[in-house]
Amino acid sequence: MWGRRFRLPTLGLIAILGSYSFAAAPGTVAELKQAFQHPPDDARMMVRWWWFGPAVTKPELEREMRAMKEGGIGGFEVQPTYPLALDDPAHGFKNLPYLSDEFLEALRFTGEKARELGLRMDLTLGSGWPFGGPHIPITQAAGRLRVVRVPAPADGSSPPAPNLAEGEKLITQTRQDSAVLFFIASRTRQTVKRPAVGAEGLVLDHYDLAAIQNHLKTVGEPMLRALAKTPPYAIFSDSLEVYNSDWTTNFLDEFRKRRGYDLTPYLPALAGDIGEKTGAIRHDWGKTLSELADQNYLTPLRQWAQQHETRFRSQSYGIPPVTLSSSSLVDLPEGEGTQWRHFSATRWAASASHLYGKPVTSSETWTWLHSPVFRATPLDMKAEADLHFLQGINQLVGHGFPYSPPEAGEPGWRFYAAAVFNNHNPWWLVMPDVTAYMQRVSFLLRQGQPANDVALYLPTADAFAGFAPGRDSVNQAMDGLIGQTVIPQILDAGYNFDFIDDGAIAHGGVPYRILILPGVERIPLATMQKIDEYARKGGTVIATRRVPLLAPGLMERDRDTPRIRELASALRPLTDESRLGAELHKALAADVATAPEIGFVHRKLGFADVYFLANTSNHPVHAPADFRIEGLDATVWDPMTGREAWAGGKRLDLILAPYESRIVVFSKERGDGPLLTAAPRPAPLDLSAGWKVTFAGSSQAVTMDAGHSWTEDDTRKYFSGQATYEKTVTYHAADIARQTIYLTFGEGAPVTTQERRSGSGMRAMYEGPVREAAVVYVNGKRAGSVWCAPYQVDVSGLLKDGENTIRIVVANTALNLLAKGPLPDYRALNAKYGERFQPQDMGSVQPVMSGLLGP
Repeated sequence: MWGRRFRLPTLGLIAILGSYSFAAAPGTVAELKQAFQHPPDDARMMVRWWWFGPAVTKPELEREMRAMKEGGIGGFEVQPTYPLALDDPAHGFKNLPYLSDEFLEALRFTGEKARELGLRMDLTLGSGWPFGGPHIPITQAAGRLRVVRVPAPADGSSPPAPNLAEGEKLITQTRQDSAVLFFIASRTRQTVKRPAVGAEGLVLDHYDLAAIQNHLKTVGEPMLRALAKTPPYAIFSDSLEVYNSDWTTNFLDEFRKRRGYDLTPYLPALAGDIGEKTGAIRHDWGKTLSELADQNYLTPLRQWAQQHETRFRSQSYGIPPVTLSSSSLVDLPEGEGTQWRHFSATRWAASASHLYGKPVTSSETWTWLHSPVFRATPLDMKAEADLHFLQGINQLVGHGFPYSPPEAGEPGWRFYAAAVFNNHNPWWLVMPDVTAYMQRVSFLLRQGQPANDVALYLPTADAFAGFAPGRDSVNQAMDGLIGQTVIPQILDAGYNFDFIDDGAIAHGGVPYRILILPGVERIPLATMQKIDEYARKGGTVIATRRVPLLAPGLMERDRDTPRIRELASALRPLTDESRLGAELHKALAADVATAPEIGFVHRKLGFADVYFLANTSNHPVHAPADFRIEGLDATVWDPMTGREAWAGGKRLDLILAPYESRIVVFSKERGDGPLLTAAPRPAPLDLSAGWKVTFAGSSQAVTMDAGHSWTEDDTRKYFSGQATYEKTVTYHAADIARQTIYLTFGEGAPVTTQERRSGSGMRAMYEGPVREAAVVYVNGKRAGSVWCAPYQVDVSGLLKDGENTIRIVVANTALNLLAKGPLPDYRALNAKYGERFQPQDMGSVQPVMSGLLGP
């Protein structure tokens, strides 16, 4: 099977007996395989395209779009953001004010050129994030409840009220013990983060319909008019980071209408503990905020998108406190985060898509990938992308692609907190191969239906009950409520899962074989009744730590709690969550029983079961994998090459290199590709020494051995770019005819200390023998590329009898050039526009090893 390979301790050519056969399988499996090998364009990864300033020109916009297409990128999301240069006619820099005629003309041109090039264009409906700007008056700015505690006068009189700022209003005051509490309807005064020139201003109130209507009229309408001939595929709302936003102008009226009582006398419960009613009152406050965000933000945005012949893509999590089911109100849910073994917004978004029948879920991918800027590698990209795939994502939106004209120099402009995925990065030469991998997996994970066995109930009512001023996010509360044990237990036991919440259960019941209630205390009666119905029909319910005890809200608390406890009495709590895996096995055999480092996604098609498997670790994994499949044959597909190998029945012997992945397809059709078999190893032909190496920008070749880092030479310590390694090797016709021959680069080494990989963000904790990417040519023809394990290329079909020329073009990152300095001086920029960003992890900017390093 795939993964059965040999590597040698030196760079060399290795011959392995055997060959691949790819006879077409009949029926729809053959069609699936054909599409997997040549997936449709709509499965290509996208990028967030930062327009700095925006100081953009039409020629450069077109050049960068063409570069995206050449790199296998399927489209982009336009994000105008902060300037990186002052206006400078000599260099052609002119910051186009946001929403100016010049800016809108650039937008129109981009839309039409993207359509011409076959690229998808999405549009952020604002600059920076969250939505807001100069058009938002203080009366429509994000609101907050301000509580001022003043010592109570000893004579029992009332102290003077606090001074009120613009946009504030005193709600009420109340005496509590030795203090007087003043409750003030206030404003957060948060401003838009990372705005473009002319987009500065207050963040809008996401609970106020008039505020979002103002934003759509002022910002959305001009941009969509500019794109009238080529509407964007989707408009986009970035993550909801409206910090401390927990109030709005008419909140008390809305609360009374929705919850059935006046909140005013109970406001002290939001500021402190008033006894047993505290949690219920806070729940009602949080639920009202959530409903207002759904009604006055997400719903009008989707309606507006539909009216303008586009779609609404949204990162629906954070503050305001939207719920998982809030994503039912958007066309294209999006997540972010790599925490596949813990709660994450990525699985939150994918779960909503699964529950509400949305076939595509995107993720903001690589947000902080291996900071500092330019440190990220193709291997880092794959390692993180796989973690998104494992959570149900099937559309990657890379973060990101900085607009950077030639006049900006090298290594070019870059976003303050992100990797760079444009052609200023030397390893761009393998970008088409990297994106082809992402495209194949994304395509396959859109086929059929998700086949997760387990639903993990989100205790949303408990999250609401724990709210306090300035702490009002449902998803941020979930990690603590679920705990650190439940999710690893589910995954290690061999299951995949989705989150589910009250809205989804009300919408479609519990469409899973097992439901887990993780330490739930409060639950709506309607949800508990649905769960009881599910259990009576044969569904398995496992409650950990305790069973639900309370109805959530103040009005429901006394009315519904007895019935909830009656229904919950049928459940026996699993007090020891470390036994959860064993309890799951009692209910249902594992979907895939294998090593815990291997994650999987299962998709069910009418004619096949498809699994994506990924080694998430930095070491090789050799382990059996037992699938809960009967009567079907397994074929293993390689997502890097599109090749297949027949694997037999439901038990596979997996051999996966660090961060390697495979597709397993079970069907009634036996694959024609044979299992890879191993013959006795032939003596390797040692190619580790005597390479002629030519560096870009130099015509003089030097002799170099593999294992020598470019940074060991003072003249190349800060070199970022490409170098060509060449040598001639003799091979015999008899060996070529009977063997599959690989050019192998050796094995890398796991990184065991964080210090060796400094900076923030996710990264592959592995240092490969190729730093960071290479393209191999044999006798002038491209054989393939290497940028992740296993570091080898099949060269069988390109060798000839006698002398053969091997040429390897190796590329590193742009970090070494950045380390040469000087780093940009932004003082003049900050003096004019204010400090809108701070480059991250600049203390970690130093040259990294580069070239062919061998084992």
